[in-house]
Amino acid sequence: FILLVPFSALDTTSLFRLAGSDGESIGNCPFSQRLFMILWLKGVIFNVTTVDLKRKPADLQNLAPGTNPPFMTFDGEVKTDVNKIEEFLEEKLAPPRYPKLAPKHPESNSAGNDVFAKFSAFIKNPRKDANENLEKSLLKALKKLDNYLNSPLPDEIDAYSTEEIAVSSRKFLDGDELTLADCNLLPKLHIIK
Repeated sequence: FILLVPFSALDTTSLFRLAGSDGESIGNCPFSQRLFMILWLKGVIFNVTTVDLKRKPADLQNLAPGTNPPFMTFDGEVKTDVNKIEEFLEEKLAPPRYPKLAPKHPESNSAGNDVFAKFSAFIKNPRKDANENLEKSLLKALKKLDNYLNSPLPDEIDAYSTEEIAVSSRKFLDGDELTLADCNLLPKLHIIK
């Protein structure tokens, strides 16, 4: 008796992400959340392991030496760079079986890309005399993101219509479906909130 198992059934995917302050719950890491969102949107069945950096088990140190979460294993191969993991997943988990998550509009990838850096600079600033300028810089970045979200994308505009669309009706950065751009930005906005 021979059991034939499709290759895809052998796929095993595990996401290792930072643990919360209790050492077990899911931590507040935007990079871990980004990878979680991508795997979830792709419809992949995957395991999640929270890693407490204070008590990192030896087997995890052997699995990804010198690396802190997030990282993942895919078919036994360890992936440690978040941007490369995103590219790998988009290439490996492609249509027709998995949805394409890349945005249709390239500018969606960079919308809001400086908001988190501006927020971090503002929140971590030790000098009170710089607070006003850092706050203005953050508000300017948020306004730029707001303007992008409110501006209609090219596919929202009907070239044959006499009606002018002044405000976008889309739900997310690139349209009505979540994309990689949202997976990158939303966890960061959640932290800012």
